[in-house]
Amino acid sequence: MRLAEVIFIVIVALFFDYTNGFHDAANSIATVVSTRVLTPRVAVAWAAAFNFIAFLIFGTHVADTVGKTVRPESGIVSQGVVFAGLVGAIAWNLITWRLGLPTSSSHALIGGFGGAGIAKAGWHVLNAASVQKTAIFIVLAPVFGFVAAFVLMLTLLWMFRRTTPGRVDSWFRRLQLASAAAYSLGHGGNDAQKTMGIISALLVGTGYLAKTGKNLPIPIWIVLMAHTAIAAGTLAGGWRIVRTLGTKITKLKPVGGFSAESAAAGSLFLATHLGIPVSTTHTITGAIVGVGATGRLSAVRWGIAGRIVWAWVLTIPCAALIAIASYRLIALAS
Repeated sequence: MRLAEVIFIVIVALFFDYTNGFHDAANSIATVVSTRVLTPRVAVAWAAAFNFIAFLIFGTHVADTVGKTVRPESGIVSQGVVFAGLVGAIAWNLITWRLGLPTSSSHALIGGFGGAGIAKAGWHVLNAASVQKTAIFIVLAPVFGFVAAFVLMLTLLWMFRRTTPGRVDSWFRRLQLASAAAYSLGHGGNDAQKTMGIISALLVGTGYLAKTGKNLPIPIWIVLMAHTAIAAGTLAGGWRIVRTLGTKITKLKPVGGFSAESAAAGSLFLATHLGIPVSTTHTITGAIVGVGATGRLSAVRWGIAGRIVWAWVLTIPCAALIAIASYRLIALAS
């Protein structure tokens, strides 16, 4: 019975990864769709392919950070804790998807997992190092995206100041294919690892994987399943959020889309290399705002941006509260 429960929870974790894909598909394709470089159907296929092959490029440092949000050595990571954490993350993903808000699946997962651990044993089970990394980059990820995109966009505007707008659009429509691919690699490399970390934490906590060193073991079959699930979710698309990111924050041209995607991709590559579970949503949103701000501040629809920021602030506590309620219901039923 215990093995069947673990298999079921692994399936639920992969479903979360799938929802992460369709919720965050907008991050990878919003700019390339809004600038009409690719049709939505082709764009999601393009993004999904690069989401999947990201496992060939990146390691599993992010998975280790996320999997140790709740201390694995504490004996707290049970089937009930992981399941309740996933319920909290999935529920918040679906709520914000329905509202068209580009929130962070990563922070929903960390909030849910941490909340479930707290519900079982109290605050002491949280791993301070993992939580601190995540908390710091809630602020830094969009700032990095904003600054990098702002600087890159200004640089490109200066470089091509004597080139006709039509020629600039023609060049950057082609270059956006590369920037969208790079961003999708970063998205797959950082986000798929979060599900890997949760599955590995579950298997270590229930005794089905042995933890021999300081890092969580991440077998290749977990890596492949996580990347397959996020790629499939990306293929399903997330059109409500595409509209918010691609058209409601600011109006984008191909050079702006290229700048936003390139800046965000660079930020994701660095964070993934350092093992930091950043929000791909926060990063690309900051980059899009940075591009819009190079024209004039009024080009950014700050009311929409404000709604998005509030959704970011609420993600971890709301996912945690849903997970706490879920764990208590599970405890009552068992």
